[in-house]
Amino acid sequence: MKILLAGATGLIGGHLRVRLRERGHELVLAGRTPPRSLGERESWLALDFARPPASAAWAESLRGVDVAVNAVGIFRETRSQTFDALHRRGPIALFEACAQAGVRRIVQLSALGADVDAASRFHRSKRDADDALVALPLEAVVAQPSLVFAADGASSRVFLCVATWPVVPLPGGGGQRVQPIAVDDVTAALAALVERAHVPRGRVALVGPEPLDVAAYLHELRTALGLAPAATVALPRALVAFGARAVDAFASRPFARDAWAMLERGNVAASDAAAALVDRPLARPREFIAAELAAGLRVRAQLDWLLPMLRASLALVWIVTGVVSLAVFPVEASRALLARAGVPAALQPLALWSAALLDLAFGVATLALRRRRLLWWAQLALIVVYTAIISVRLPEFWAHPYGPLLKNVPIVALLIVLLQLDRGDDAERRR
Repeated sequence: MKILLAGATGLIGGHLRVRLRERGHELVLAGRTPPRSLGERESWLALDFARPPASAAWAESLRGVDVAVNAVGIFRETRSQTFDALHRRGPIALFEACAQAGVRRIVQLSALGADVDAASRFHRSKRDADDALVALPLEAVVAQPSLVFAADGASSRVFLCVATWPVVPLPGGGGQRVQPIAVDDVTAALAALVERAHVPRGRVALVGPEPLDVAAYLHELRTALGLAPAATVALPRALVAFGARAVDAFASRPFARDAWAMLERGNVAASDAAAALVDRPLARPREFIAAELAAGLRVRAQLDWLLPMLRASLALVWIVTGVVSLAVFPVEASRALLARAGVPAALQPLALWSAALLDLAFGVATLALRRRRLLWWAQLALIVVYTAIISVRLPEFWAHPYGPLLKNVPIVALLIVLLQLDRGDDAERRR
């Protein structure tokens, strides 16, 4: 069977690509950027939903295609990649081109909640494309997965991170209803929708075996990771809503409030259709993580909150040090220390202000920069230089009861840890 797969480099699209390729299908991979390599029965079709060509221009590219699958999707918009373009206008153009080219079936990867009650821009844009597809005169299937768990998925990584906290925070008390489904079950269901001679037309919910609340889901993930039960703390809804607004205020494209609204609405449905497509028992949350992968995923999940905590504490040291130097510690006392360190009197004001402003800059950069490797080297070099100068000029600080120099030792160790483990924020975490 010849299958057009749009979004093959995304999370679900990538997993589906592997499954369809293993089953011997011929794949036409469509997207904005080509995959790193193509298999023996794979070809590449340049397709940017932000600037889709006219339907007639696709006729040759779609020649001989039996089934088209659209797995393109984003959770957060950018300047060039918007919900309207990638979820609505681009897919509708593809659907119309497929109808004109005689493609017999289209499988659209949508989302549970993209219905008449949809409130978020994410869900509304998906719903518009779904409605356009089912109105076309061909076999149209809209697959609507609930919360999808995949070890390499962005949302799953957030849940795993929260599940490993010593005290697990529960947004709004954690009573929101979800029905997570494993990515392997999603791809098995999608493959069935592609391959079977007769499939349900219209919308099909892809959900896990049973609904549970967020608190229970986090507990199940914690168990799967091999961790003992943890204490929980309920975060008031007003506090979570305020935090979501604060995140959106600093984000280039807001989404936190939409995500919170979608979680509050709930995400459940009957699992009969998904179970029939997968044709085996659907995986439960505590089965999402294979035993041999639990240790590695646990460490990664813990680093996802430990590293930000370390960065925040380091930033606090730099910022407070700069503020104290400029506005709290007596200037004359600072100049006396500079004189003992060998700084000429004429240069002492410049040295004091420069050092304090550099400390502040390091603190702000630690919080703001996305790529921080050079920053860690710069901070490490400055601490080593400071320590060397003070050790020679003011050696008594090594014997000070408050340990002002001795504290540099754990800070150096912290910077070495960050150099080894902190690779900066992911350029783009997959859906």
